[in-house]
Amino acid sequence: MYKVVKVSGTVRVPPNLFSMDSKDAIKTVLQEKYERTIDPNLGLILVVMDILDVGEGVIIPGDGASYHKTTYEILVYKPELHEIVEGEIKEIVEFGAFINIGCVDGLVHVSQVLDDFISYDKKTNTLSGKKTKAVVKKDDKVRARVISVSLKNNIQDSKIGLTMRSPGLGRL
Repeated sequence: MYKVVKVSGTVRVPPNLFSMDSKDAIKTVLQEKYERTIDPNLGLILVVMDILDVGEGVIIPGDGASYHKTTYEILVYKPELHEIVEGEIKEIVEFGAFINIGCVDGLVHVSQVLDDFISYDKKTNTLSGKKTKAVVKKDDKVRARVISVSLKNNIQDSKIGLTMRSPGLGRL
């Protein structure tokens, strides 16, 4: 689920950004530090949207940077169990299909593609049902349901499990 979240905290602005407007400098620092990272409570931080409030800067002796109490908004995505998502198949592999659901990819295991016996065709790079003859291939638009979420410290180690076996799910 996508959410806009208001966050407050202290932001360290290094001296090389002092020539910028304070809001722009703070936004630059926040973008470098947080965009495309994962927070265990919030989910995937996609973008720093707006700087709402910037307090007066404080310089600490021995550190040339300024510190500002700041309130800002971020756009986050946190996949919720049983959430219905739509996406596009980016890759078909022997064990399932990787689906891009916007900002991340999820995996539909071969056992969760159809309510049928599934065969992988290496030549055509497709998954097909034995009885139903239904076929899924790269670039198909699909609807799926989130069945497992494992958010780690980075996007590469995080995993989202999907199913397309329920009525109303599957290829659009």
